[in-house]
Amino acid sequence: MWKFILPAFLLPPLTERRPAFGDRELAELSRRLDKAAHRKLGRSLSIRHVDAGSCNGCELEIHALSNAFYDLERFGLRFVASPRHADVLLVTGPVTKNMREALERTYEVMPAPKWVVAVGDCAIDGGMFGASYAVIGAVSRVVPVDLHIRGCPPRPIQLLEGLLRLLEPNAKVRSAETPG
Repeated sequence: MWKFILPAFLLPPLTERRPAFGDRELAELSRRLDKAAHRKLGRSLSIRHVDAGSCNGCELEIHALSNAFYDLERFGLRFVASPRHADVLLVTGPVTKNMREALERTYEVMPAPKWVVAVGDCAIDGGMFGASYAVIGAVSRVVPVDLHIRGCPPRPIQLLEGLLRLLEPNAKVRSAETPG
């Protein structure tokens, strides 16, 4: 029994490290994003996430946006359950044959204006799953993509910067890229 208890006292806790961004910089980035959403939409940004067949690495980083460090909700940005209430569709993973129809339907029922963001390397080009018989490939092969956020997986700060770049194409950010 001691072989299980002793390591618990000797090893450091396995929790997420505080972001390298300071609280002030993170708050400023989030405020800029919310202000851009209000300017463009007249309200806060609503996000619908669809996992089209990923390994869940990107999902962990997307869910981190709701943790105590990032707390997206405090800036009015929120994830919604229905695509009918969404402005942005975040798609992770390569599109699998089984998820193609679901992704197309989700895109079709979203109200205009609507944007699609391909999150992670797999969503951009199929990644390491691209050669599988069960994978169609990049998100752009199924629905039009407005922004790519590279990374395997991209960090939460990159996701925030990408959303800002989506709403303010001339915004100075360092990690997101538009398709092309």
